[in-house]
Order: sequence, then structure tokens, then C-alpha cells
Amino acid sequence: MTAPVVRFAPSPTGKLHVGNVRTALINWLFAKGQTGGEQGQFILRIDDTDTERSTQPYEDGLKADLTWLGLVWDDTFNQSKRFDQYDAAADKLRGMGLLYACYETADELDRKRKIALSRGRPPVYDRSALNLTDEDKAKLEAEGRKPHWRFKLSGDRVEWNDLVRGPQSIDTSSVSDPVLIREDGSYLYTLPSVVDDIEAKITHVVRGEDHVTNSGAQIEIFKALGGTAPDMAHTPLLVDAEGGAFSKRLGSLSMDTLEARGILPMAILSLLAKLGTSDNIEVRSDLATLAAEFDFSKIGRAPAKFDEKDLLALNAVLVHDLPFEAVRADLERIAPDAANEAFWLAVRENCETVHDAKPFADIAYGTISSVIDDEDADFIAEARNRLPEGELTSESWKAWTTELKEATGRKGKGLFMPLRKALTGQEHGPDMSVIFPLIGREAAERRLSRA
Repeated sequence: MTAPVVRFAPSPTGKLHVGNVRTALINWLFAKGQTGGEQGQFILRIDDTDTERSTQPYEDGLKADLTWLGLVWDDTFNQSKRFDQYDAAADKLRGMGLLYACYETADELDRKRKIALSRGRPPVYDRSALNLTDEDKAKLEAEGRKPHWRFKLSGDRVEWNDLVRGPQSIDTSSVSDPVLIREDGSYLYTLPSVVDDIEAKITHVVRGEDHVTNSGAQIEIFKALGGTAPDMAHTPLLVDAEGGAFSKRLGSLSMDTLEARGILPMAILSLLAKLGTSDNIEVRSDLATLAAEFDFSKIGRAPAKFDEKDLLALNAVLVHDLPFEAVRADLERIAPDAANEAFWLAVRENCETVHDAKPFADIAYGTISSVIDDEDADFIAEARNRLPEGELTSESWKAWTTELKEATGRKGKGLFMPLRKALTGQEHGPDMSVIFPLIGREAAERRLSRA
């Protein structure tokens, strides 16, 4: 197999979210997961033809997010630097009679669609603009109308073998000629994308299944411009855990937001790589492993369900193995008093994110509200009297509770829960044998004293 050349083409008009990242990741894994030959190329194309909405801060942000994730690109370019090439392609299509001027307003087009539907016909553009004479066009332009430009489809059936969906075909007579250039002269996605794919020698276009219908028109534009259409793979879209529309929740799932919440890159990548595939959703330690395991044949046709609970579960697996040096900076920021190895090793298995260590830092080093129930008051007083002398160690908890068990006859929950509540103010948390020496004897004595 020839080394694939793929592209990820975000618009710098917003933040990078999990839906974007899944597309980028699938492209990257396919390009970098090839065996027995040269690795493929992953190209980052910045789709900034919408010059009013595209901004440099958004572009910088998406590049920073991709770098944070490890999805490093082999080459990058901006469409806003290539308008001359798009103009040349448009002129070529006009010369071939395949790009024609239309003057209908949005209201007129909407009315045409409604009339077609009311008569039981598909709402396909009727190509009435092809019948306009030069005199007609001049009159319309004198009225202040500016044309938008449509690509004239062949009306034939376009076929391709999709790497995810299998054999696909689009009857181009059943769809409207696509608009390639708006009234204001700006380009829609379609033509620049084809021009760039030809020049960059893109071998595979991998994107969401919402682009399937567009593919028929784009394949014809490839041929008209003298190019060869790349192979295509259209993947199912993400839905939420209940199977509902996902788009409204994407803002809270942008990469900068997830990073701020303490979600690790490999948790995000492991989940997105396995969602909607036949593989189990399990955490992986690096991108190379995910790439080696990737295969389009594993991707199913059903929508891929994204559940934040899965993301947190994978993140927890990674967090539980993080050494202290990997979290030192975070601990110094969120809980300076707790920035030590003993504390981190004590609490990490109770954390889904590093940020979850903050409440435990408050328990170990802060001021907490002890919980001492009336029925446990005498027991807690006895426990205070029997606190081990000197500095508390990893052996202190067992020795202390064993002594209390023998002295009071308490055992199980009746023994351990009152002590946990008095010392931590909570019913759940880290292993007390580990947190007890972090609290220290002086603080423990104070917390066991009922005010």
C-alpha cells in the first residue's frame, strides 16, 4: 500500500472539541499506523476562507491543543493564502461551462423548494439560471443583484467504495447543483477543499458521515479539474450517552476545558480511538499503540456514544499510576501544603483527576469539621486517650485500632467509621492507614476532641 496522505481541516472559528479531535485522531492513526512500509503523512489544513469569523487566537489555540494531545502534523498551510489558486480553478470550470451564475435570492429559492415539495417532487434546483441570456443577466445586475455560482453536476451516478460504509453511490440527478461561490464572492468549503486535496496529493479523505452526500459532487469536481478523487471513509458521528444530539454539549468538551479539569491527553485519545469500534474501551499508554491497533474494519455503522463517565474512568486509571514528579506542579498550584510524595502516593488511587487531591489535602493539612455522633462520643474520647505516642507512622493506624478493638469490643464499621468521620469529616476517602500519619498526632488529637 502506498503511504497514505491525509488531512485534518479545522476552521479557526471556535475551540477544538472532542468531535473535531475524533476526526483528527482517526486520520492520524490511519496515517501513522501503517506497517510494512513508509509511514503516512498527516497534514493540518487551516480552513480560514471565512476571513470575518476566522481568528489568529483560535488558530493558535487549535494548534496548541493538537500539540498537547500529541497529534503532531507533518505539514500545514492556510487556505486564506491560496485564493489565487481557487480563482484559477473557478475560471477553469467557467470555461468548461461547469460553473454558472445564478441570481435567485434566498427567499426565491426557498419558495421554489416549497413548491416542488407541494407537488411531490424532490426540492432540487431547477437550473433555470442556465436559460438566462446575457441581457437577462445584465438586467438583474442593474437591479443590484449579484450572482452566486453553482457547479453543474453530470446527472450520472457516482460510485466509490467507502472504507467504513462499503460500496456507496450518489445519483447526482437527485441533488441540487452545489453552490461553490457566494454572492459576495467568498468560497464555500467545496471548491477550495478539492483544489487543495489535488495539490497536496491527499490519498484518503476521512471525515464524518454528514459529508456523504457532498462526496458525489466533490468527486465530479475532482474529475473536472483533472485530479483523481481520494479514497474516502465516512465515520458515524458522536452522540451523547443517551443517544441524543451531541452538538449542544461540545462547548464544555473543548480541549482547553478538559485540560483545565485535569483530564489527561491519553484518556481522551484512548476513548475517542475506541468509541464505535469492535475494540474494548481501555486506556492505552501512548499513541503508537493506538495506531498499531487501528483498522477501519473495526468501525461500526452505529453512532458512537460519548459518555463522560467513560472518560473519567480512563483518566482515573492513568492518574492512579502517575508518579509524584508528574503531578508536582499541579499539586503546588492547587494545594501547596500537599506537594509532597507521601501525600500523593496516599491519595492518588482515590482520584479521577489530579485536582481530586485537593479535598484530601484539606483533610491532611487543613481545618476540617470533625463529625462525632452522640452515640460515639465516649468511644471517640477513649480513642483520643489511646492515641499512639510520638510521630504517627504507616503502622500506627493498625496498632491503634487493634488496641481500641480490644478495649471497647467494637469492630468492623462500628470501629472504623466513627474514627474516619472524626478525623476526616467524611465517610469515604483514602486508606486511613496512609492518611493517618499525614494528619499527624497533634491534628488528630485536636480533631478527636469534641468542642
